[in-house]
Amino acid sequence: MNADLVKKALEVVVNPNVLVNLISKRVRQLNSGGGRASRPLVADVANLGAADIALREIAEGKMGWEMPEIIALTHPTGKRRKRPQHWAKLQAAA
Repeated sequence: MNADLVKKALEVVVNPNVLVNLISKRVRQLNSGGGRASRPLVADVANLGAADIALREIAEGKMGWEMPEIIALTHPTGKRRKRPQHWAKLQAAA
């Protein structure tokens, strides 16, 4: 992979973990062989590998993606939850 292309793509995506996932998915599409998704979205790809093509597509804004919304997790309160019966024996012994 070309380091300059990685830097340009990181300016667009910001999160390196997301960038790796985007590149790997696009490389799989490019290597799959048939269909519309396997054609490069950028011109002049004669001497580039699949990962470099994916990086150029991201850096030039040819590929889009959506970041999922972060949802706060909630834990059950356990107010109406039954406790296992052996817990009462353990508390009585202590």
